[in-house]
Amino acid sequence: MQPKSYTEPTRAELTAEIKKYTKTLGADLVGIASMDRFDNAPKQMDPRYIMPEAKSCIVVGFRVLRGSLRGIEEGTFFSNYSSMGYGGITYVFMPSAVVNLSRYIEDMGYEAFPMGHQSDWRAIDNEGRLRTGFSKPVAPDKPAPDIMVHLRLAAFAAGLGEIGWSKMLITPEFGPALRVGLVLTEMDLEPDPIYSGPKLCNKCMACVRACPGQAISATSSVKVTVAGHELEWGEIDLDACDVAFRGAEESQDPDRTGHYIKGSDRFRPNHISPFFNAPPKVYGAGKAVCGAGGCTRACLASLEARDVLSHKFKQKFRRRKPWTVDWSNYEGEIAQLPRGTVGINTRLDTD
Repeated sequence: MQPKSYTEPTRAELTAEIKKYTKTLGADLVGIASMDRFDNAPKQMDPRYIMPEAKSCIVVGFRVLRGSLRGIEEGTFFSNYSSMGYGGITYVFMPSAVVNLSRYIEDMGYEAFPMGHQSDWRAIDNEGRLRTGFSKPVAPDKPAPDIMVHLRLAAFAAGLGEIGWSKMLITPEFGPALRVGLVLTEMDLEPDPIYSGPKLCNKCMACVRACPGQAISATSSVKVTVAGHELEWGEIDLDACDVAFRGAEESQDPDRTGHYIKGSDRFRPNHISPFFNAPPKVYGAGKAVCGAGGCTRACLASLEARDVLSHKFKQKFRRRKPWTVDWSNYEGEIAQLPRGTVGINTRLDTD
């Protein structure tokens, strides 16, 4: 018998195979963007400088388990979101998936670049400004290392969903409860269409009202064009977000002395933190004491109330009225603690 001749898979067959394999690695969502969809990216955020011959950007989505937010919703267990919904996905689950996907692609003879959620050596800060004295371009025609790829916009370019007013990626399956990584590859795959389904963000401003740091503007916005589509989101006060993320607020009374963040007398716990001091980091990052109160939890509750998410649950997410913590006598409570206990001198007070 003559051996059966090998037939190269078509582009559509190869794309289907890659998507199927990606799902076996634990991905909840996968979308593909052609590299021309990054045409408007700033030089310092353009993934084509990482892999100039790349033809496809595979964006891989991992849901944040709704249950990992339950303890914060109830006000009784805060570390699970930072560990399982934040650090665990970012530093354990996602890297394993994108590395193994890249191995699969490279075994087919195409280079692949795996990227998780973090880009800790990026040359720009969260507002796009070059970090002073950090790095410089290796040649005049190149950006400074490291490039920061905007993962949410890459996910939009790969058809996974919308960008909401909170600047979060909102998908029709999981709303804003998703973390994304990507794989750049020289493999030529079929791109997915830009999301054009039912409107997800209706600018209800639930995210604005519920943000503990009041970090999302209700009136000022940022507009960018991605893959020929104009996107708009509320202007974000990143400094306010950073403080509230850790469950802190700045003391308004200059005579007050805060103890919340080590090395600073400016901060005290805010109304959504039950902790006398900022708790320690998990997986080296992510003290998400705020539990993404506006940008994720309030948004989830709003999306669910409108019944727009395809991933359904037996019970609604928001089941009780949101709680607040009374810290009106914070200094008095600190003063009453025995010296050496949490609140004055504690090993947990690390930053």
